[in-house]
Amino acid sequence: MSSRKPADVASKERNEYIPAFISKKPFYVDDDDSANDYLEHQRLHKSTTDQSKWYDRGKRTGPAATKYRKGACENCGAITHKTKECLSRPRKQGAKWTGKDIQADEVVQNVDLGWDAKRDRWNGYDASEYHQVVEEYEELERLKRLAKNDSKNGQDQGGNEDADEEASGQEARYAEESDMGRQQSTSTRNLRIREDTAKYLLNLDLDSAKYDPKTRRMVDMGAQEDQAAALVAEENFVRSSGDAAEFERAQRYAWEAQERGSQKIHLQANPTSGEIMRKKEITEGEAKRQAQRKALLDKYGGGEHLNHTPLRDTMVIENEKFVEYDETGAIKGAPKKAAKSKYPEDILTNNHQSVWGSWWHNFEWGYACCFSTVKNSYCTGDDGKRAFQEAGNMLLLADVVADGEKPSDDSEEKNGDAQGSGDTNQGKESTTKKRTLMEQDPPIPAQLSLRPASDDDNDNQPFNGIASSLIQDDEGYLQLWKAPQQNPHPLQALWSVFHHSESSSDDNLQISIREKRRRSYHIQKSTCSNCGYPAAKTRKYNWSEKAKRRKTTGTGRMSHLRDVHRRFKNGFQTGTPKGARGPENH
Repeated sequence: MSSRKPADVASKERNEYIPAFISKKPFYVDDDDSANDYLEHQRLHKSTTDQSKWYDRGKRTGPAATKYRKGACENCGAITHKTKECLSRPRKQGAKWTGKDIQADEVVQNVDLGWDAKRDRWNGYDASEYHQVVEEYEELERLKRLAKNDSKNGQDQGGNEDADEEASGQEARYAEESDMGRQQSTSTRNLRIREDTAKYLLNLDLDSAKYDPKTRRMVDMGAQEDQAAALVAEENFVRSSGDAAEFERAQRYAWEAQERGSQKIHLQANPTSGEIMRKKEITEGEAKRQAQRKALLDKYGGGEHLNHTPLRDTMVIENEKFVEYDETGAIKGAPKKAAKSKYPEDILTNNHQSVWGSWWHNFEWGYACCFSTVKNSYCTGDDGKRAFQEAGNMLLLADVVADGEKPSDDSEEKNGDAQGSGDTNQGKESTTKKRTLMEQDPPIPAQLSLRPASDDDNDNQPFNGIASSLIQDDEGYLQLWKAPQQNPHPLQALWSVFHHSESSSDDNLQISIREKRRRSYHIQKSTCSNCGYPAAKTRKYNWSEKAKRRKTTGTGRMSHLRDVHRRFKNGFQTGTPKGARGPENH
């Protein structure tokens, strides 16, 4: 065997074939210990003695001092601790004043434990402390032997039965006092009785309490209604008793008061003041709630319903009456109640007999009592209804004109023959009355014309195209006779509204209204025959027709636009092009 010593680890050269994740030191490794060896963190280290370090209890340094030292404990005289930390018996006069019996200084140790040593539950355990338990067992066995010897002596002197009972009583007494006795042997103690049932077999219901085999306890501990869960409820259940709940409420009150900053309450430092303040706050809160409740009862009433009636206990809570509800939650077959609105209801103002919105006409709301569509107007009653009907008769004029057409030549000849024959037959008279108003074309009186006749000839002179022909074709005259009073004609009512009179002196009242299919009865110059807007659009349509008649591509129209005079106001064009308004000068 060679006597060559192994080379030092630190003297070895760095091996390039060792991977970087092995040779690289972790960030938590100190560089001081492994300065020489780059693989120090990979070596197998022996367990250090630091893990077994613990405090030497009761160890003192050297002899005790003979004189009191400044800053030492006033009670025992040791300088290693203060007076508040002294564990010796409090003296009537401390060592500071007497200078006698000064204790030696304790050994102050700085035990720096590692990660494993801090988590070692057996660290600092002294096995010699178990000798006390062993001595207790030995004393118990000695007493048992003495009891057996006494029982044997008693059998020789007295009866066997009395001795057995006395021996068993003494053994039970010793076992009860020591709390370590066993009435059965070890082999018998490890056996289970045949009637014993495992916990997971107490209840086989899937929806009931479940047994967790890992923790060996029932999972659903809150299922107290289940008999199986009630059997094992005592495993993890600690019944609250005494003032535990009251103490918890007091502690919570102290914490909440400190968080609010209103009061500085410390339950351990001054529990009496905290309890008094808590009870005071509870009393004040209850008094405030009672005062508020009393104020509400005085204001709205209903206190008689809160009193306990003797017949309340005899009330029938359940009955056999079947009630069916629909999908909305209402009772089927029950009369529907009108929904109560958040707005005020049935408030009649200005002499109205109905509310606003009780009547609807022509996309407008109104009052049903007078047919008025003006909100907050004064009620006119039946007069307002009659005025509304008369206004509706006015609107019938446009329908009559729209439906009436010029009769053909054949119908004119037939009607002329019927008038010339002078037949007094009732059927012919009815035929004459059924002639349309468009068939009558008498001369228009100048005083009844809606505009001067001078404007009729010169109206829309520049229009010679399709638009002007449409306007000329739609011209017609309407004739109105004075009907009997018992059956007035609708147009007669219209005329009475215009002239604010119910009758006229003329028996044959003739009204001529030139209808242009416009938006109003007022004749507007230079308006479109279809929509009633100014004639600029119609003029534009005529210009395009002119361009078509000239067989040009629009150059003639563009040259005409250059000569057109337009008016501008604030940067926007107003009015119509030159010549669109007829013979008027611009």
